[in-house]
Amino acid sequence: MSEAAFDVQTLLAEASAATGLSNFGAEDFKEGLQKLIETYTSNGFDERGIKRNRKRLLKLLQVRLKIEAAWQQHPEIRDVKIKAPMFLTGLPRTGTSALLNLLSQDMAARPLKLWEGMSPDPLPSNPPEAEDPRYVQLKAFYEEAHKKNPNFDKIHFTNADTPEECIHLLNHTFQDVQFGVETMMEPYGAWFQQQDHLPSYRYYADILRMLQWQRPGERWLLKTPAHLWALDCLVQLFPDCSIVITHRNPLECVTSYASMMESMLIGCDFDRQQFGAVVMEYLARKVEASLRQREQIDPARILDLQFNDFIADGVGTARKIYSHFHLPMSGEVEQCFQNYADAHPMGKHGKHDYRLEEYGLTEQQIRDRFAFYIERFNVPMA
Repeated sequence: MSEAAFDVQTLLAEASAATGLSNFGAEDFKEGLQKLIETYTSNGFDERGIKRNRKRLLKLLQVRLKIEAAWQQHPEIRDVKIKAPMFLTGLPRTGTSALLNLLSQDMAARPLKLWEGMSPDPLPSNPPEAEDPRYVQLKAFYEEAHKKNPNFDKIHFTNADTPEECIHLLNHTFQDVQFGVETMMEPYGAWFQQQDHLPSYRYYADILRMLQWQRPGERWLLKTPAHLWALDCLVQLFPDCSIVITHRNPLECVTSYASMMESMLIGCDFDRQQFGAVVMEYLARKVEASLRQREQIDPARILDLQFNDFIADGVGTARKIYSHFHLPMSGEVEQCFQNYADAHPMGKHGKHDYRLEEYGLTEQQIRDRFAFYIERFNVPMA
């Protein structure tokens, strides 16, 4: 793979050739795509790593072409209403995935499945009652991946059927956190943090309408830590939304997230001792951005929860959420929550081990950088 072959125009041409489509929609995505290419080719990725990242960007472009084609063929999609969605967010490693899986047991909740996030476009040749072949393919892929890398299950277990982060919808805008590690690399990291995120969230909202149009749900239940960068966008685009923000000891968040991101850096040579400080600063800035946005948002629209409380009583946490946002919880729904909680104790897929010193950080450094956060939300530090 030569570096010359990894450029915007080449990728666009290859995506068009692969799909037979040429309309990528608004061209504002190209700047982020260019920054990603520069990031992948200037941060120590080896040939394997560059090839992997190039393949992923090409796939995203192909799906974007199909999304645009669906909107052109079915303009009514953009008129679909998304009613009272709930967004779960917070720093990474604060229990948002576990909370998503628990709340998804309510049949009134409509979570995003992993395979839908990666292939949100309708498949014209596939009858509504038939199983989507893209789902079948992804299911087989993850079954094989679990065998090859069982240790990652301890960090974040997922398969084609699990409710998953809606960041996969934002990926197609090329102005999002992508895998997560890109926002901690240059030049993409600095560029991303300076952007107005509203255009990419408008695109996200329209993809959500596309999924609602294909497979309707009563109330969308969506999650990604990346939403901390754009709480104001959520409220503007979904005026009746509710937002749940989880909080956890930053000593655990920073180190656990650094370990998780390390596992994503396949084919990349990086200094672990320097990486911890980069992760810490990125996460602190994310919280700071969310606090600035919250100044303009009705406090009743947001519910703050402690990770420790959720781990101690998951069903009780669900009751608190439903009560705060005036959602009905029948005895049947509560029993579904309880059954799931009993069957999925924390650490079911193994314990995620990590140590602070491995990433060149001290406890005091993290306490000092997150002092504003710890005080604001009274975060337990033990």
